[in-house]
Amino acid sequence: MKRSRRQFLKVASLSFLGLAGARFLPGVAGAATPNAVGDKAFSSQPAIYRSAGKAKKAVHWGMVIDTRAFAKEPVKFQQVIDACHKYHNVPSIDGKKEVKWIWTDGYRQAFTDQMDNYPAEAVIERQYLLLCNHCVNPACVRVCPTQATFRRSDGIVVMDYHRCIGCRFCMAGCPFGARSFNFEDPRPYIDNVNQSFPTRMRGVVEKCTFCSELLAEGKMPLCVEASGGAITFGDLGDPESSVRKVLAENFTIRRKPTLGTEPSVYYIL
Repeated sequence: MKRSRRQFLKVASLSFLGLAGARFLPGVAGAATPNAVGDKAFSSQPAIYRSAGKAKKAVHWGMVIDTRAFAKEPVKFQQVIDACHKYHNVPSIDGKKEVKWIWTDGYRQAFTDQMDNYPAEAVIERQYLLLCNHCVNPACVRVCPTQATFRRSDGIVVMDYHRCIGCRFCMAGCPFGARSFNFEDPRPYIDNVNQSFPTRMRGVVEKCTFCSELLAEGKMPLCVEASGGAITFGDLGDPESSVRKVLAENFTIRRKPTLGTEPSVYYIL
């Protein structure tokens, strides 16, 4: 039996109202998470990023990496990478399908727009620890069509993997190469799965989160602990914080500052 036009419009209206309710009512399953950019707070976040009562808090989280310390003890590089990747279930895949949250590269590759054309030979020969810069003006957030990637009110750029549709716009927008795409199921490439952190799936992008889930438990990022003092982490908004004191006492540079993204990761040369 064919439906009348009135019946069709009635069904369509009810369907629309149902979807609208799921979009704006927080108790409805599958409701979209409202997000914001900049200093605005998020009314809802994935459970792994929600703060507990003992959480470490900051106006603007930032990091300082002492490249001199890593140059003296290169073994620190792998210690930091292993600590990060093992805890966060980052798969070990070689080649073009590599997934990485933190890695190393040379001076010319890391700092492409520095004004000094003739840096010290020791500076050029060093390897540098690279990761997501958790920018103040993140290009990745601006280009994400689903708001799967967003900047929290404390400056950390995180992801909701369930909202990622795998378009990779964020990868194209990020000027630091800090994002990786899962071209295939990453789980077979994880030796020992850490049950306290979710694994991802094929078709989503992932990256460093400044260990937001550990900050929510009152702990410091894993890379800071594994570096043996070579990495300082703290509140850039607090003049008395350890990270601000380190910045005041040392000359530092940031990656690609001319792009205007305002990275929150600094390097002591």
